[in-house]
Amino acid sequence: MRSTTAHPMSRERNLILAALLLLAATAWALLLWQAGSADERMMGLTMGMSAPLFLALWVAMMVAMMFPTAAPMILTFARVHDGRRQDGQSFVPTWVFVSAYLAIWTLFGALAYAAAVAAQALAAKSMWLMENTARLGGATLVLAGVYQLSPLKHACLAKCRTPLDFILNGWRDGYLGTLRMGLEHGVYCLGCCWLLFVILFPLGVMNVAAMAVITVLIFAEKSLPVGPRVAHVAAVALIAYGALVVFVPEALPTAMWQRGAM
Repeated sequence: MRSTTAHPMSRERNLILAALLLLAATAWALLLWQAGSADERMMGLTMGMSAPLFLALWVAMMVAMMFPTAAPMILTFARVHDGRRQDGQSFVPTWVFVSAYLAIWTLFGALAYAAAVAAQALAAKSMWLMENTARLGGATLVLAGVYQLSPLKHACLAKCRTPLDFILNGWRDGYLGTLRMGLEHGVYCLGCCWLLFVILFPLGVMNVAAMAVITVLIFAEKSLPVGPRVAHVAAVALIAYGALVVFVPEALPTAMWQRGAM
């Protein structure tokens, strides 16, 4: 007679997945609330936010956008680790892997904030930059589209699309080993998606619609069989839209920057 008792790993897997989705849903709610409370004073690349507030919202954005797409890798790590634990090997909680992954994106957020502050300071001293902010945003969109077609993008995307291969071939024991695996996955994920987050600056850091589209794009690239084709379609769309913005700056939602803080 077949047992109806759920396998411990099945329960753990469901709990991990539920936790990831709950955190992502909470982060989306926070972002929606923040976007709804923004006003005309919150303009410019950093929307007038201090570094701690920006990083807090950046982490919330990473949880909202990346946890659903990183779930297959995280669940694969948990499954492989459980198998090794049953064989009597050392156990490291899954949150260690997730924390290292998130640390990479947090560091990127800090660098992005510093670059945005420097760009705003430079633009404040240059009338040309003030007048061409939207066109530079369009050029950024074109660059993101070109990067979608680059060998580096393809290499990083391949790592993200094969969780089991990444975990088995890159396995390291212990807490330090798990931290290193999380950092490595974070680097590959960053290499795959970093420009898709950079374009949020010209599109609007709190542009929830843009966040949603990018989240769906990243999920499709990483998880669907047609992922590589989706990446190519996105490349064409980004290049076309970026070129349009270069010639018609008003096509960019944040063209108001020219009247804003930047």
